[in-house]
Amino acid sequence: MSEPSEHFRNQLRRGLKPLLIALVLISAVYIYSYSKEKETASLDLCFSDDTAPQSIFSSPVQKSQPELPQILLEQQNSFRATTPPFTINPKTLGALMEGNGFEETEKKGITEYTVEKGDNTWSIAAKFGISLNTLLWANDLQKSSLIKEGQTLVIPPVSGVIHHVKDGDTVGGIAGAYKAEAADIVAFNQLSDAADIYIGDILIVPGGEITAKAPVAVASAQPASVPLGQSYFICPIALPCNITQGLHYYNAIDFSHGKCGEPIYAAAAGEVLKVKLTDSVSPWAFNGAGNHISILHPNGVVTTYGHIASSFVQPGQQVSQGQIIALMGGQPGTPGAGQSTGCHVHFAVSGARNPFAQ
Repeated sequence: MSEPSEHFRNQLRRGLKPLLIALVLISAVYIYSYSKEKETASLDLCFSDDTAPQSIFSSPVQKSQPELPQILLEQQNSFRATTPPFTINPKTLGALMEGNGFEETEKKGITEYTVEKGDNTWSIAAKFGISLNTLLWANDLQKSSLIKEGQTLVIPPVSGVIHHVKDGDTVGGIAGAYKAEAADIVAFNQLSDAADIYIGDILIVPGGEITAKAPVAVASAQPASVPLGQSYFICPIALPCNITQGLHYYNAIDFSHGKCGEPIYAAAAGEVLKVKLTDSVSPWAFNGAGNHISILHPNGVVTTYGHIASSFVQPGQQVSQGQIIALMGGQPGTPGAGQSTGCHVHFAVSGARNPFAQ
């Protein structure tokens, strides 16, 4: 057989260049997808309980084994790369497309800090990159206040003010009181618009300042406390009422039996104020609360149920005490888990003492 002509060799060389580029790209997608398939399979082990609902977080990802690309010869003088179809979950696809919005890395939630030996207010503010006034306002302190080792301090995510929303508040009014921008409040707190605030909400006011129009009491004081009867609230999970974390910010107790998908109950009768759900897997979704529900009770007290997997209620709906309102979430890496280390419900009370605090 005679050797290939010069014309054929030139065509072959021209065909190989795009082939090599295609192979590199396809290999990258294959390796990335295969690693994510293993990661997803590992995560799925956390939800292998046969009694747990199968649609708590999302429809199950269809798994298929990725295969190596095949090379097809076309018209005897060029090549084309092809790969069998395989499933890419939304998180993987978003990462490949660069700009998924799932992974917010900016810290947006309020945290707590335990004072260590040698700390002072100046050093703590510097450690967290906030102004000294921000730290003082959040903890109802003065510049002359002394702190001690073991004391717990509230740490806002940025310099500014923490505001507890009360009846009649508006974003514009809050912004004006603290010399801040309404648009910054809406953006930082992941509000859908300026009307998206409710009694009992805790807002971060970026760049806000305590002024004569906003005295310290307005900025840092908790809502007025309403006395409660001993049985006004019931445990928001099934018995045994297992507390996994004691009182922490804000006026909250965590409950769990260690499994996601368990029912969450309304602690008392009331009206559902809001239901916030997201596909985001960021720990700072909704400022760390993740998916959550809030209920306004007849006495003006608001309860919030954070880190839920799904909701059974809608805003404006009346619920009775003990009614199932949601399923428990909180598994890190799942949509709407927020700032959580495992399956639990974050039960917060605004306007009264948390009855489960020891």
